Amino acid sequence: MAEAVPSRLDRRKARTRAALVQAAQTFIADGKTNVAILELTQAADVGMGSFYNHFSGKDELFQAAVEDALDRHGAALDELTRGMDDPAEVFAFSFRLTGRLHRRHPQLSKVLLNTGLAIAASAHGIAPRARRDIQAGIQAGRFTVGDPELALVMAAGAALCLGQLLHTQPDRDDAQATDQITEDLLRTFGIPADEAHQICQRPLPELDRLLPNGTA
Repeated sequence: MAEAVPSRLDRRKARTRAALVQAAQTFIADGKTNVAILELTQAADVGMGSFYNHFSGKDELFQAAVEDALDRHGAALDELTRGMDDPAEVFAFSFRLTGRLHRRHPQLSKVLLNTGLAIAASAHGIAPRARRDIQAGIQAGRFTVGDPELALVMAAGAALCLGQLLHTQPDRDDAQATDQITEDLLRTFGIPADEAHQICQRPLPELDRLLPNGTA
């Protein structure tokens, strides 16, 4: 059965919602969440009435903005790791790409960083995928960690602290730093040192292929 083609009204509503989400992501990236709804609608170039057609209030919009950013990044990682069989390599691949995101997509990075520790418990984006990959690594005998949730905490903490470090130290080599932390995490999870190093030296595709510049 063919899918229904969105009407002109549906497309206009989708554009309005996307504009509001984009505006909210910009404010979050700048650390400015204590703003009035009027400021958000002005930044999105939509009317106040249009806002309430989509969101009950500012908090709901900000939540949607964060979830949208997480889901976009998570979907990109899923696409880029499609067809990979080794859960250790999938985990490393995703972590290495996420580390490089901080410099290549600073607005998206700042949305993630300004959301803080809530990311680790989110049902969207990075956390559920990292949990999935860690559990798959344990089941496949690749990882030897006893508690996957504690392993996730280590990975999430490392990802957030790495992002902050790369913003505060712009001269630091982001690829080298990311690959080193990924290698250290793999070793902590039970991968032999030589193999962990080899995994983290494998070539990566460009994340820009799925998240072009300006996309939050």
